[in-house]
Amino acid sequence: MRITFLGATHEVTGSCYYLEAAGKKFLVDCGMEQGPDLYENHPLPISPAELDFVLITHAHIDHSGNLPLLYAHGFRGPIYMTHATADLASIMLRDSAHIQMSEAEWKNRKNRRAGREDYVPVYTMEDALGAIQLMEGCPYHSRIRLAEGIEVCFLDAGHLLGSASIELWLSEEDKTKKLVFSGDIGNLDQPLINDPEYPESADYVIMESTYGDRSHGEKSDYVGELSRIIQETFDRGGNVVVPSFAVGRTQEMLYFIREIKEKRLVQGHGEFPVYVDSPLAVEATSIFKDHEQDCYDSEAAKLLAGGVNPISFPGLKLSITAEESRAINFDETPKVILSASGMCDAGRVKHHLKHNLWRRESTILFVGYQAAGTLGRVLLNGAEQVKLFQEDVQVKASILQLPGMSGHADREGLLAWAANLKEKPQRVFVTHGEDKVTEIFAKQLWDELRYPAMAPFSGTIFDLLENEFIEKTEGVPYKKPVGTTSARSSGNTVYDRLLAAGQRLLQVISHNRGGANKDLSKFADQINSLCDKWDR
Repeated sequence: MRITFLGATHEVTGSCYYLEAAGKKFLVDCGMEQGPDLYENHPLPISPAELDFVLITHAHIDHSGNLPLLYAHGFRGPIYMTHATADLASIMLRDSAHIQMSEAEWKNRKNRRAGREDYVPVYTMEDALGAIQLMEGCPYHSRIRLAEGIEVCFLDAGHLLGSASIELWLSEEDKTKKLVFSGDIGNLDQPLINDPEYPESADYVIMESTYGDRSHGEKSDYVGELSRIIQETFDRGGNVVVPSFAVGRTQEMLYFIREIKEKRLVQGHGEFPVYVDSPLAVEATSIFKDHEQDCYDSEAAKLLAGGVNPISFPGLKLSITAEESRAINFDETPKVILSASGMCDAGRVKHHLKHNLWRRESTILFVGYQAAGTLGRVLLNGAEQVKLFQEDVQVKASILQLPGMSGHADREGLLAWAANLKEKPQRVFVTHGEDKVTEIFAKQLWDELRYPAMAPFSGTIFDLLENEFIEKTEGVPYKKPVGTTSARSSGNTVYDRLLAAGQRLLQVISHNRGGANKDLSKFADQINSLCDKWDR
């Protein structure tokens, strides 16, 4: 019974944990790294085809974004998550695949002109759709038996619609160990969704630490502060551009703006237009409505009971096509533009920044975490000029951040979550935080709660039965591969895909052991026929 730490170790994104227990091999989370890499991540130690199943805490790409890559490399087992997460992950993975393929198409136009080899996308739409077909939605609070010796329960993490902390019971050699994967722990009193639920017991805790070194401070008057920013910007004749995560943060902003409009807190600009310029955000908003009965908090439910849609209002405009998106910047009416991505490293928001950063009358308002190295962090750090679409753009607009606006618990919230455990865990593993933050928060867990805590690096292997390290690694600084055509590996990515298919074939052959001789003979003939065709 062991756990291997693969991703989000001393880094904020790319959550991934590999476990072996009760004769099964599985992952908890399979996230894509976003922003710059600080340390090398160890690869999955087995072929994806050998995995029995995957558990997902929530739909954000840094927790689910590599599921299509797993599928491309031969994984065909079930992927368990909450019902709402399955719905959100479906649109987010399709959107991610679209981005991968669009990026490949753009790079290949340049490569062909330069006589270079084609760039292969990290994964394709076919891979994303394949992974989506493997998803199985689960209810909150039900203890589900996944296999002999493995049971799971999803608790509401209060971070995103459908987000979960995962309670996992593993049994071997007449011993049972309970693990709790925190996922991303939500901030208190967020609009629409419930506060996080706190687990009461665990032998081992794998815990996020995004804001483990800081406090959000007193809760801000989000509606009052947002209405002031909109009022002052509109009075100057500018636009308020909000780089906003399409899933979660956009819907929260709509909730606040609905209240601003209802109370007429912005004067002199009528039913001012609010654009949601992201096809993904539009789809996600629809999914939020679909799960209002099982996921909304009491305040949102009360609005619904009164016939009020918490995230809709007069003046709301949804931009889906590229033409509709471009038209926004040719309308001189002061407006609010909610557009992805939330860290400004991709998506339509970059076009809105190009049209508004140089305008003193406009405001760029950040409402979420900005990872180190992203354009969002660069702007918040006071850059006077940035490059967008190979063009230098002066930063003259007001660059603001809505204080305390976060989907993550702060230091106090994280400590309160951990302190709810009735008995001291055998160990807490601190992950999903910036390099120094993981160490700081691990020390705080010891200082405040006397929990034995540490921040593992990728590749660390821990024996859960013996409560001891099998292998304890150190961080290896990341070096970007030179001369590669894809982020998938450091070699020929198309060949890698072929190799993964071969590994899956071996798995399929092993699964057919004991089958009828007639069927096995037919299977062997088919393989030999394929080999005859390609053996050159």
